[in-house]
Amino acid sequence: MDPVILVVALGAIVAGFVQGLSGFAFGLTAMSFWAWSLDPRLAASMAVFGALTGQIIAVVTMRRGFKLGRLLPFLIGGLAGIPVGVAILPSLDLQLFKVFLGTFLVLWCPTMLAVRNLPKITAGGRLADGIVGGIGGIMGGIGGFTGTIPTLWCSLRGFDKDEQRAIIQNFNLALLLVTMAIYVEKGIVTRAMLPMLGIVGPAMLIPTILGARLYVGISEATFRKIVLSLLAASGVALLTSSVPHLLQRLA
Repeated sequence: MDPVILVVALGAIVAGFVQGLSGFAFGLTAMSFWAWSLDPRLAASMAVFGALTGQIIAVVTMRRGFKLGRLLPFLIGGLAGIPVGVAILPSLDLQLFKVFLGTFLVLWCPTMLAVRNLPKITAGGRLADGIVGGIGGIMGGIGGFTGTIPTLWCSLRGFDKDEQRAIIQNFNLALLLVTMAIYVEKGIVTRAMLPMLGIVGPAMLIPTILGARLYVGISEATFRKIVLSLLAASGVALLTSSVPHLLQRLA
């Protein structure tokens, strides 16, 4: 088998399971496999496509905790942020971006895990939720990272696991639909990419469903640990894939 096809399929399988379990993180997980050997635009396009496919599966299989009032501020901010992220993508230093994001996740998520009784953030209201959604939209336009910052924010807000998952799941679905449409309209997604996209979809299908079924049986505390651990692991993966490239530049 072509090593590239194997890497694409393996990344989709692992990322699909992670997204099914946590409701997010397809792009972060998949990029830890794909960033090593794929063109950045191809990797970003597959990350958006895979994350979108996973959210469609999740919406069909998971319908718990949905509250429109909670979702709207995130959604409005996110939709406003997507065009900004898409505009940034062609000129973005993706390796440097991943270093900053990876460093933040590696430092912040273990801190949240270590603090058992973390105070809930109640200030800011819907405006703060909208700003966080906007950041998620920008990161979604860059490469399908829509759920990272909103997920951290929902944890800080103290939402229960079903409410948090419903927000992130539906937020991601809406933003990824728009992002993929913009990618196609801007020519970021090309016909040459279709064979790779055709590998991602089938490879992630069963792992995503298995992850979603496993989610139903876990407790609030376990879900919080899983989410923060996955984000921290994603940060390590981002640093592992990006730091060597930056060091080569300095050599």
